Amino acid sequence: MDDVQARRDDRRIAIDQVGVSNLRYPITVLDQSNEEQETIATLRLSVDLPHHFKGTHMSRFIEILNRYRGEITMRTLPEILNELRMKLEAESARIEVRFPYFLERAAPVTGAKALVDYESWFIGESNGDDSDFVLGVKVPVTSLCPCSKEISEYGAHNQRGFIQIELRTLSDDDGSPNLVWLEELIEIAEQSASAPVYALLKRPDERQVTMAAYDNPVFVEDMVRNVAATLREDPRTRWFAIEAENHESIHNHNAFARLAWSRSSAKTAS
Repeated sequence: MDDVQARRDDRRIAIDQVGVSNLRYPITVLDQSNEEQETIATLRLSVDLPHHFKGTHMSRFIEILNRYRGEITMRTLPEILNELRMKLEAESARIEVRFPYFLERAAPVTGAKALVDYESWFIGESNGDDSDFVLGVKVPVTSLCPCSKEISEYGAHNQRGFIQIELRTLSDDDGSPNLVWLEELIEIAEQSASAPVYALLKRPDERQVTMAAYDNPVFVEDMVRNVAATLREDPRTRWFAIEAENHESIHNHNAFARLAWSRSSAKTAS
């Protein structure tokens, strides 16, 4: 049969990314406590398309992905990217994997346990000898407004918000990125807010969480700075971007703060 995608295109316009998106697939991710965790991911896979090709072979994305079914982890991502480039005759390949990550959390007083899900992702890219890996997580938190606490005769307004962290790490001696656990980033985010968010709380737990938040008021500016201060001191960190957003409880808007940092720019600045 005629391979239409392989026909020559004479417009001489290369395409940066072409591929498949919104593909749901079972994957296995690394779990600090249980070694591995099975979850369902939404994937986006792409390659660049040289100017002389009319199209790419979409079916090959699925074929390659299927060979790594259940083994799409940080460890296998370089292999998948390399195979995408080779099979699709591309210079660069990219894969975005977004998935819910579950942790069992114990309430602070009663110890009642339930699962909390965290929106997580990793993005891998390969371009010749260069490769890139970004780990990300979005963590629900509680924040209590320092200004409200300062000016009120009693109480203070608080809200549920999110801290989002994206991270690049320095490479090991073998060229692979240093391992950072999702659990580590989740803990850093929670410690940078007024209090964590739980799935299951009894009345003694609610009392404890409410008082803990009152004793630890933070603005969104405080939260991103708190996270940044911790990550900058971690020798594995090469780059990060942090965003905090509060779903305001007494305002008709959200409040947010964002910052990015890289070790190379910090050295240049110093």
